[in-house]
Amino acid sequence: MRRAGVLATIVITGLTVAGAAAQRGGGRGGGVPNPIQPIEKVKENLYVVHGGTAGNTTVFLTQAGVVLVDTKVANSGEAIMNQVKTVTDKPVTMIINTHSHGDHVGSNNYFPATVEKVTHENTKKWMAANAAYAKDPAMMPTKTFTDRMTLGKGKDQIDLYYFGAGHTDGDAFVVFKELKTLCVGDLMAWNMAPLIDPNAGGSIVALGETFKKAAKGIKNVDTVIEGHGNVNTFKGMDAYGEFMRALVDTARDGLKKQLTTQQALDELKKNSKYAVFLTTEVLKGTEYGDTPEHRALINLNVAYQELRGEPVTTHFGPVQSIGPEKGSAPPPAPRGGGRGPGGPGRGPGAPAPAPGAAAPTPAPGAPAPGR
Repeated sequence: MRRAGVLATIVITGLTVAGAAAQRGGGRGGGVPNPIQPIEKVKENLYVVHGGTAGNTTVFLTQAGVVLVDTKVANSGEAIMNQVKTVTDKPVTMIINTHSHGDHVGSNNYFPATVEKVTHENTKKWMAANAAYAKDPAMMPTKTFTDRMTLGKGKDQIDLYYFGAGHTDGDAFVVFKELKTLCVGDLMAWNMAPLIDPNAGGSIVALGETFKKAAKGIKNVDTVIEGHGNVNTFKGMDAYGEFMRALVDTARDGLKKQLTTQQALDELKKNSKYAVFLTTEVLKGTEYGDTPEHRALINLNVAYQELRGEPVTTHFGPVQSIGPEKGSAPPPAPRGGGRGPGGPGRGPGAPAPAPGAAAPTPAPGAPAPGR
């Protein structure tokens, strides 16, 4: 694939650092893999802190204190707070994690264990499966929800929703009701197809339906903060959900017609309304994740495997086209092994397994999984 050598260097180097930092589980001090960007205002009392390969951190100022949505990779806490202090001197009183991945929960333990930490119940399950997290009370959630929960009231009200599996099976929609804004986590990042983590219950087949339920179940929202990169619109999120459903429908049709996933991608690209999700350039800030077009091909591979009832093995590693027949994808990895520096969903730059060997599958809740 084009740019493969450069992308491999970016991915392997950058994510080895990120994975190592996350596995240390520290979160108290320096060593941030990529520079955190200056805090940006989204709306009154609502800000976002972007930063390298780490997920977005949303900052909500309430009467009682600061609510953070996601804490990036390990060792990011001080840098996050340096940005928060430019807009308020209030303490952090609550952290909400959109899901279990180490680039979103990694610096939970920079903050005292007394800071309330809220997640979906499945996110807590995956975090508890990670020994480094489970043994550290400052990392772990203190409150969970199943389908919906309301936190605070009035101008400080936050509504949490869960509509089903997607990136993982614990992805939370976080709505700041008064500000008509939501955080969507890695269900949507950089306005391109996400990377699915099947080891944490993720499903590309379910993802589009999850967005359909969200579009019906969440009212009066106009702004969407993605898990990485963009601040989007609710209309943009709805269009993205439609694209993800079209991708799965294309996979179903491709299997019926005995197409390879590259051929299925070519069919998907014929619809000009999806062009924004299928561009061929590496977007700014996504250098380790390759192009939207390649992300779509990765997800067609995943959809083929899910629809055939196979273990998903194509959610990370080099970009490739697989055939319509069972067994056309790499074999599943041995269970419980191989927690390497990359983690799932690394895109085309992730190291490929040796010929004939199974690629390693990170354990559930591994510190720095894919985006």
